[in-house]
Amino acid sequence: MPQPGHIAKINLPDPETLDEDIRKYLALCREKVGLVPNVLLAFTAKPEKFRTFTKFYNQIMLDEETCRLSKLEREMIAVVVSSANRCYYCLVAHGHAVRQLSGDPQLGEMLVMNYRTAKLDSRTRAMLDYAWKVTLRSAEVGDADREALKDAGLDEGEIFDVTDVVALFNYTNRLMQGLDVMPNPEYHAMDR
Repeated sequence: MPQPGHIAKINLPDPETLDEDIRKYLALCREKVGLVPNVLLAFTAKPEKFRTFTKFYNQIMLDEETCRLSKLEREMIAVVVSSANRCYYCLVAHGHAVRQLSGDPQLGEMLVMNYRTAKLDSRTRAMLDYAWKVTLRSAEVGDADREALKDAGLDEGEIFDVTDVVALFNYTNRLMQGLDVMPNPEYHAMDR
């Protein structure tokens, strides 16, 4: 049974009417990734937010100078946050990224369903436990949680980076759920 056929439950502009910089960005995505992620298409409804979101997302998730976590670590955090929030869009899209970056389709599925079933090193386990807690019980996060990350080998800059990724995906999950954004169907079959 296929997923619903809509991109989002909001009116989206005709791609031909988008500002030139946004059209170029979407074309670059198509060239590099082979598709335009529906999250970006949803953001075209608000061009200034599109620009802000893409800059912010790219800095947190792709920039290797401002974030010392590996791309796989960032994607694993994204999936665990999305699992806690049950965000269909992000589970499908970032579950694919975990499969792609790790070369392990089982890891992607374990993180989507229950990250605790995966065999993880202590650093990764600590990051994912922290991501889960910040997502579901942020008011309870305290010094002991940050100490657990330090004990697993993360320094304060990396703790900031983990928290930054967690916060980004809590925001993105809620936006995707609120607007009922569907993942690109292609993600389902990629890297399996």
